[in-house]
Amino acid sequence: MSDAPKPYPTVVAVTGACTDLGVETLRQLSDDPRIERLIALDVAKPDVISDKVQFVRLDLSQPGAGMRIADVLDEYSPDTFVHGAFLSTPTHDGGWAHELEDVGTMHVLDACARNPPQRLVLLSTTLVYGAKPDQPTYLREDARLGEVTKSRFVNDRIRAEEQVLRFARSHPSIDVCSLRFAKVLGPNSDNIFTRFLSRPVAPTLAGYDPLMQCVHEDDAIRAILLAIRKSARGVFNIVGKDILPYTTLLALLGRLPLPLPLPIARAVGKAMWATKLSEVPSTMVEHLQYSCVADEGKARVELGFEAKYDIRQTLAEFLGMPIDRPAPAGRPTAQSATWMN
Repeated sequence: MSDAPKPYPTVVAVTGACTDLGVETLRQLSDDPRIERLIALDVAKPDVISDKVQFVRLDLSQPGAGMRIADVLDEYSPDTFVHGAFLSTPTHDGGWAHELEDVGTMHVLDACARNPPQRLVLLSTTLVYGAKPDQPTYLREDARLGEVTKSRFVNDRIRAEEQVLRFARSHPSIDVCSLRFAKVLGPNSDNIFTRFLSRPVAPTLAGYDPLMQCVHEDDAIRAILLAIRKSARGVFNIVGKDILPYTTLLALLGRLPLPLPLPIARAVGKAMWATKLSEVPSTMVEHLQYSCVADEGKARVELGFEAKYDIRQTLAEFLGMPIDRPAPAGRPTAQSATWMN
């Protein structure tokens, strides 16, 4: 097998085309003159105006999804397949989420095995590492995934990643790349993290103050475009510059911390999830207890990705505050430095 870079992509298929990252990826690729066609796969048509975009309705939770994808591959022959059909927030319907994310990934991989693209890019999350007391401060891509987590929201992502890793080993001719994103924040993002951090009061755990990490939505899109345009292989952590203690992050956002003992936090979280008063299941409380910080070195060296936004700039834009775009070498701008103080 040759390790020579694949030709520049010209036809790209994207599942999860209506997600925040899916829509912006399609928009950015639409402006690339070398891209001839974009196949948008989702249950609804994405809000992207471009003659290059061909919408194909696809529901990955349905039994016939695999054949539907196979038909798309036969008809359009995409050289690059981006799989991003994952929930941005947890759902109470765990069975449906499993069909969409875990079984849906199986449908994608089965179709790609029959009619292989040149590249396959999976959009994942650093949540798959879990938050545990015995893990290193900075998690590399070869770290053990959080197989003991009780979160269905995370477990389906772990199983999807495991499928893709097995697929990569079985299909060495395909450039298979997985991007694990830290918490994606920005003025246009809507996900479990943005909703949690948008509330005026945020719970904290008495005796714990874990380190927090995020990535600006613009940096996340840049990483996806790099993975599409390059012959990238393997898993990459996609994170922003710098980290902050959770309580400092809340202070910068102007959120009121509500300290709770761990048993009470779990009980309250469980009750609020059961009554649908919260969009964050109690199983995610471990992330308010222990740090989950990913190392960015591999993405910088092998993918050529380096975040342009530091965590304070990202938080400022999330709040709708103006910042100078972005500071050279990650140094704060005058506006962001004023906001920091």
